[in-house]
Amino acid sequence: MTKQLDLIHTGPRLTIGILTLNEEKRIASCIASARFADQIIVVDSGSQDKTREIAASLGAEVYDYPDWQGFAVQRNRILQHVKGEYIFFLDADEEIPAAMQAEIENVVAEGKDEIWKIQWNHVAFGRALTWMTNAGGHQRMFKTKSILEFTGVVHEQAEMKGGERRVNTFRNRLLHYCRESVVGSLQKLTQYVQLGALKRVHADKRGGVLRGLASSISVFFRFYIIRRGFMCGAEGFLFCFFVALECFFRYAAIKYDHDTLKASARRN
Repeated sequence: MTKQLDLIHTGPRLTIGILTLNEEKRIASCIASARFADQIIVVDSGSQDKTREIAASLGAEVYDYPDWQGFAVQRNRILQHVKGEYIFFLDADEEIPAAMQAEIENVVAEGKDEIWKIQWNHVAFGRALTWMTNAGGHQRMFKTKSILEFTGVVHEQAEMKGGERRVNTFRNRLLHYCRESVVGSLQKLTQYVQLGALKRVHADKRGGVLRGLASSISVFFRFYIIRRGFMCGAEGFLFCFFVALECFFRYAAIKYDHDTLKASARRN
């Protein structure tokens, strides 16, 4: 039956969509891991480096949308250009290992209208944090026609047509080169603090130093102890510490940058 379905379907089966912003160091490896797809789309958010040129030279369809309005808007922009029956969303600092590629291809061959989550093998400061466990997972693969739209400034969610779908999780993990340097992590910290604070201002959450301190201690304990970051050496400590710092400054920003965040929330 699967072979018959493959013969009937003559259009692209799989599209991989990638969001980028100044990712010239990683975009080539990312796209190389996605070459098995029928269509690769890169939606760029106004890179000032050679991200778009590198992606185009590797055969990706590149679209430039520099008017940043959040991750959900950028993912919806990817959807405007998708030709594949299935869409897999890949970030520029991620790579699909061969074992996961086989799983993705099996999903496409089966033709089910479901949702698939990924989990990560984090690579931080030059070390794979293989002893760390994952929590939950992130929805990344869908049947294209079933997505209504994405919503949310950060940690965006897919709204589905016709109600909920069964959610599956890939057995193999996506490689996630999340923190390659301390300086790069500090730059990313600023971005995610702002986005996380903006999301909570939208929801009328309260901020402050004590709330931030409580949140950061809780998160550090969860990542470093419960999720076994302590088993990954100094690199594991740094990874968990940066996650905790993000939580602290997010709540501090809600209080001390409240007016600026509120104005940004109204624009979005």
